[in-house]
Amino acid sequence: MRPLLVGFAAVILALAAAPARAEEPPRRVVSFNLCADQLVVALADPAQIAGLSPYAADPMISVVSEKAEAFPRIGWQAESIVPLKPDLVLMGYRDRAITRRMLDQLNQRVVELGFVTDIEGARKEVREVAALLGHPERGEALVAEIDAARKRLAAAPHPDGATAILVERGGYTAGPMSLAAALIAEAGLKAPEGAPPGFGGFVPLERLITLRPDYLIFSNSLEEPTDQGAVYLTHPAMRLLYPKWKRIILPTRYTLCGGPALVEALDYFAGVMTRLSARKR
Repeated sequence: MRPLLVGFAAVILALAAAPARAEEPPRRVVSFNLCADQLVVALADPAQIAGLSPYAADPMISVVSEKAEAFPRIGWQAESIVPLKPDLVLMGYRDRAITRRMLDQLNQRVVELGFVTDIEGARKEVREVAALLGHPERGEALVAEIDAARKRLAAAPHPDGATAILVERGGYTAGPMSLAAALIAEAGLKAPEGAPPGFGGFVPLERLITLRPDYLIFSNSLEEPTDQGAVYLTHPAMRLLYPKWKRIILPTRYTLCGGPALVEALDYFAGVMTRLSARKR
């Protein structure tokens, strides 16, 4: 018995020491999240994509809207996902909790994407999703594109020591713990002293005028106070202190997600900085 037991133990040790078998890449991926949509379109094989979120084809918030038109869009309920028979569902950690629980009860494989607030986090997320989809080399290629875009922005002319703040409807401003702030910093612009910390916060109009940044950044161009939220952005004091040339338009689709959106955002900012520098001379 002793030789038999020794041999059996050797087999067990050999199996334990053997490398784990790599998990097969998913064949049917469903994205339930805007940022996941863009990463899936950029990194997956078209045949892997079983469905994208309703936001994927919205050009206001998605940089892959045209490519997304080629794929089915799901609803916001688990009932719209299950018939697609996915072997991977990508969600954001803030996405519908009820749908997440239903998918868990149905034994669906769900992976949550984190909330990206800086460029390093975006680079990490690209690599993680690419590996998850079975295409790590595509992740490295996209990270290289991000790095190249950062270098192009760094090489662009910049107004020296300029300050700027992103202001949304009603006076909400983006704080330093946001992807928008990371982009603004990459462009060489600094928040004025006294700007809201963290993720940001609401700033009364009088306070914003006191902060007096060199430039204001908006997600779109508003000319008329069509609603209560727009009154803040179109106030006569804002028009006087910040004529069009001191207003930077940073479309929403560039500030929500990393991945391919980040490449476009960095190149967009390179053009903006070049124009502002020429205007200052």
